[in-house]
Amino acid sequence: MRPRADRPAPRRRRWPRRLALDLFGLLALAGGGVGAWRYETTGLKIGAGAPPRTFVVPPGASADAIARQLFSLGLVRHPLVFRFLARERGLETQLKAGEYALSGPLSLEGILDALARGDVVRHDVTIPEGRNLDEVAVLVLADGLEIAAFREAVRDPAPVHDLDPAATDLEGYLFPDTYEVPRSPEAPRVLVRRMTQRFREVISPALGRIAEKGMTVRQVVTLASIVELETASAEERPRIAAVFLNRLGRGMPLQTDPSIVYALKRAGRWDGNIRKRDLDIDSPYNTYRRAGLPPGPLGSPGREAIRAVLEPSDTKELYFVSRNDGTHQFSETLAEHNRAVNRYQRHRASS
Repeated sequence: MRPRADRPAPRRRRWPRRLALDLFGLLALAGGGVGAWRYETTGLKIGAGAPPRTFVVPPGASADAIARQLFSLGLVRHPLVFRFLARERGLETQLKAGEYALSGPLSLEGILDALARGDVVRHDVTIPEGRNLDEVAVLVLADGLEIAAFREAVRDPAPVHDLDPAATDLEGYLFPDTYEVPRSPEAPRVLVRRMTQRFREVISPALGRIAEKGMTVRQVVTLASIVELETASAEERPRIAAVFLNRLGRGMPLQTDPSIVYALKRAGRWDGNIRKRDLDIDSPYNTYRRAGLPPGPLGSPGREAIRAVLEPSDTKELYFVSRNDGTHQFSETLAEHNRAVNRYQRHRASS
């Protein structure tokens, strides 16, 4: 019987090429029986001593996309089997994004479990004391993390807003330490979150003492950041803190070089040296021209610098000068200080 002229003849359904190949592969496995299934679900072996196979699962990647990526890397024998097993085990939507490093031999179940657990490659990021936001960003970039995401995260003061309502960013609150961070697109934000959480762990037990001193968290962290940058000597930190607290108590300017360095960096003028003319830079961070604390931290102080501010030495000293050996000469009077400057800094270049 011929079809009517006003009704087109039905078309034969054509299967998508990829689906057809997948069905063909599944039928072949079914025909091969248990032996074929075991063969397909055994991961491809990586030679002894060979480096792990690394790959990155992007956020939102489907089980299908992951399967084909593993297949292209030679880590599974057929993507259809991976997807089928993921579906059977209820893991299709549980596979985590991030960087993986697989070494074999691994079964297909083993690979699935690693992806479902999120056994991503983790990297240690070490942030030294005293680094400001820009310097931490350089360290983050050197470690291979996404710097744009990091800079965006540190501009948001929300993680410390309850501790410092005046904060406009996280300067001073990225606690210096070594952090294990998963290598994933979210790693910069994870790092920032962990650093601010670490700061909270350190500062929380001291909140009572801060209130007793009539200071705010911002004031303590700001002064601690100066103490951190003024000396690397743990023994000197309480004494340095005492000098600055004594000067603040008398209404004297702090006259601390780290504040000038910070001001120069913000102005894009820092070249590694402080010149006499730099002491006149028009900046709220210039503690030579302005009395009191600068408007905010100059970097992230460590635990000992914070403790030094809260537990300063009992001294009347108002001055100190570097001995050029990592230590300082302290003085109570300007005359004593001038003599110390002449002794230890007479060869200091000036311009």
